[in-house]
Amino acid sequence: MTQKTYKAAIYKGIGKIDIEELPYPQCGDNDVIVKNRIAGICGGDLAAFNLGGDANMIWEGSEFGHEMTSEVIEVGKNVKDIEIGDHVFPNMGNAKRDYMRTATVGGFSEYVHIPDFEINFSAIKIDRDIPLLSSVLLEPFVIGTKGARRTNPGPGKTGIVFGAGIIGMSSAIMLDWYGCDRVMVVDISDYRLKNAESFGFLVCNPQNEDLAERAKSEFGTKRKFMGEGCGADLYVDALTVDVGVDYFMELASRCAVLSIVGVHHHPKTLDLIKVCYNDLCICGCGDGRYEDVAPDVLEMMKSNKYDLAPLISHQFKQDDILEAFKMANNPAESQKVTIVY
Repeated sequence: MTQKTYKAAIYKGIGKIDIEELPYPQCGDNDVIVKNRIAGICGGDLAAFNLGGDANMIWEGSEFGHEMTSEVIEVGKNVKDIEIGDHVFPNMGNAKRDYMRTATVGGFSEYVHIPDFEINFSAIKIDRDIPLLSSVLLEPFVIGTKGARRTNPGPGKTGIVFGAGIIGMSSAIMLDWYGCDRVMVVDISDYRLKNAESFGFLVCNPQNEDLAERAKSEFGTKRKFMGEGCGADLYVDALTVDVGVDYFMELASRCAVLSIVGVHHHPKTLDLIKVCYNDLCICGCGDGRYEDVAPDVLEMMKSNKYDLAPLISHQFKQDDILEAFKMANNPAESQKVTIVY
């Protein structure tokens, strides 16, 4: 390569991102260099932009971005199982072999240097037949898939997902992919609910209609301790506020399962008598390696069963990254906002 520098987005603190020229990296014998093709703005990126980055391991003065589809452009002579032109997902903390770089891989920069490259560890290979507007969703879909799988989904079961953001939508799509009979998505953004409806999901805006009545009319009723609940079996909380758990406790009947995907930053008190007597299962989804979950997501993407492109609401150029972050702050008009190269 004759290129001497590349453009990198540098996190400068709350509300501040600069585009800087950095020295183009050297590709060692065991390394790979990739050119980013498209990168998504994550909720963690947005939190850093709005509130500060330390809580999300986005350090002031660092390159950042970790949801991207990249194209291999240089391969060290000792590297196996990858070729120039292949598409990959640089695997977060593994890509730089530094857990503290999980959120600062460099998705918002033109190029990324991946040292000591190892396929399915440093990066996950993506079939070139998968469109960029699908493959860039691999990271959020892995999270949503973890949440969906924890509920033990399958035929004969029904589910409700609280939250129609990209994580909630990925959970809903994977519940459907795993064979659930019907899925409802709950949110207060009519824009996002319209998108969910286009995938064939039932939708409900609790600001416009009674959620309990709607859920019971769609999924039937089922006896529970101290009353009658909704007949849905599986629930996913993809919100970051208490209301998702509150909805579950109101709706859930005996043996219902709640998988918590949204990260709650404050303690939550539950009625443990209801949890006990209704035999409710409440679980997280933070475990599981990306490389173990990704095959399910990639199989779904390759199937062409779902057109995921509508989940990408906006595409911005790297130089317009501040405008991209401002749009990502507007759930009434955006779903997944991306940077394209």
